[in-house]
Amino acid sequence: MNTTLHDFLHQTTYHDLPDEVRSFARQWLLDLIGVAAGGRATSLSRIIHTHAARHFGGDGARMLFDGREVSPAGAALAGGMTIDALDAHDGHKLTKGHVGCGVFPSLLAMSQAEQRHDAQEFLTALVLGYEIGTRAGIALHRTATDYHTSGAWIAVAVAALGARVLRLNASKTREAIGIAEYHGPRSQMMRTIDHPTMVKDGSGWGAMAGVTAAYLAQDGFTGAPALTVEQGEVADLWADLGGNWRITEQYFKAYPVCRWAQPPLQAVLNLRQTHGLTSRDVTRIDITTFHQSRRLAVTDPKTTEEAQYSTAFPTAVGMVRGTCGPADVNEASFSNPEIQRLARSMVIRESDTYNAAFPAKRIADVTLVLNDGRELRSGPTEALGDPENPVSLEIVMSKYRAYAEPVLGQARALDIQTQVLSLGEEDDLTALLSLLTTAV
Repeated sequence: MNTTLHDFLHQTTYHDLPDEVRSFARQWLLDLIGVAAGGRATSLSRIIHTHAARHFGGDGARMLFDGREVSPAGAALAGGMTIDALDAHDGHKLTKGHVGCGVFPSLLAMSQAEQRHDAQEFLTALVLGYEIGTRAGIALHRTATDYHTSGAWIAVAVAALGARVLRLNASKTREAIGIAEYHGPRSQMMRTIDHPTMVKDGSGWGAMAGVTAAYLAQDGFTGAPALTVEQGEVADLWADLGGNWRITEQYFKAYPVCRWAQPPLQAVLNLRQTHGLTSRDVTRIDITTFHQSRRLAVTDPKTTEEAQYSTAFPTAVGMVRGTCGPADVNEASFSNPEIQRLARSMVIRESDTYNAAFPAKRIADVTLVLNDGRELRSGPTEALGDPENPVSLEIVMSKYRAYAEPVLGQARALDIQTQVLSLGEEDDLTALLSLLTTAV
C-alpha cells in the first residue's frame, strides 16, 4: 500500500490541520447539512429512507433527519442519496463531481455505529475524506476512458475513512480500499445526464459500497490493490498529502442544479439585475456554452431530476423569478407558462473555446433578445463560488438557513449552525449527532 496514504490516513490529528482547512471543513459540513435538509422534501429521499428501513436492518446508525435505526451501510446509502437528491452541494472541478455528498453521511453513520463521539476526530476524518476522495476522483478520470459518477471514487474515500474509524491495520486498510474500488459503482454519468432519473451521481451507492468494504476488510475479506491509489501513473496525486489541502479547492453551489447549468443561469441573473429587466422584456435567450452544458437538454421537465439536469429550465427560472432555489426545481413549478415559453424557445450552442477550457473552467455567455429589438450580451461568465473567487461565510450561512429552516424549523437550524461552526472546540459530538439524526 502507498505508505504516504496509510500514514496520512491513520496518523493525522486535529492539531495537524491548518486553521484554514478546519474552517473549510466546517463550512462544507454546514452546507451539506442544509442541502440534506432540503433534500428530505424530495420523493427520492422518501423512497430511499423507506427502502433502507425495510432492507438494511441492523442497529447502530440512525438515518440523517429520519431517526430510524439501520445498519451503517443503510444509513450511508440513505444520507448520500438524500444530499444528492438536491444538486446544491459542493464539488470539485477536476473530479467533475462531489466529495462531501457521500463522505459526510458515511462518517456520520460509522461514528454512531462505532460510538466515536470525539468532535475533533470527526472534523479531522471529514477533512481526510475530502483529501482522499478528491485525489481518487482525479485519478479515476486520468486512468479510465468512460466518465463515471462520483460514487465510483467516493467508495474509495469512504472505505479509507472506515479503516480509520475501525482502526484497521495497514494490511486491512489496503484491502478495504481495494474492495471499495472494485465494488464501487462505475455508473455512467452521461447516461443520467441524457436520461435524468433518481440514480443521479451515484453518491449514495458509493457511500454504501465504501462502508461495506471497510467492514468486510475488518472481517478478513480481501480485495487489494486499488489501482487508482497504487498505479504508478497516479503516484503524483498521492505524494502531496498533508501539504496540498484539496478541501480548499472545492466550489460552492449557489443554486440547486447541475454545476454545468449554472454559468448561463448566472449570466441571465447578472443581465436581469444590471438592466432592470423582467422576463416580459425578453423574446428569446441564446446561450453559448461547453458541450456538457449543452448536453443538459431537457427543456420541459416532468420531475425534479430532469429540472436539475437541465440548462434551459433553470436559466428560464432565473429570468422569470430572479433566482433559483429548491422550490423552483419542485414539480409544482413546472407548469409556469412564462418559464415554459423561455425554456422551449432557448437556443443553446457549444463553443470550441469553452470546450477546451472544461473542466478547469465552465464558461457560458448569454444573449437576451429583447422585444424592442435590442440584444444584450453577458460576455464569458462562470458560476458563483469557484475556489478562485470564493463566497463569504455569510453567503454560505444564508443559503444554509434558506434550505434548512423550512424543514427543521428556525431554532433547530440555528442550533445546528452554531455547533457546526464551532466543531472541534468542544470535545463531545453527541448533541450534534442527535440534532442530525432526529426525524423531521
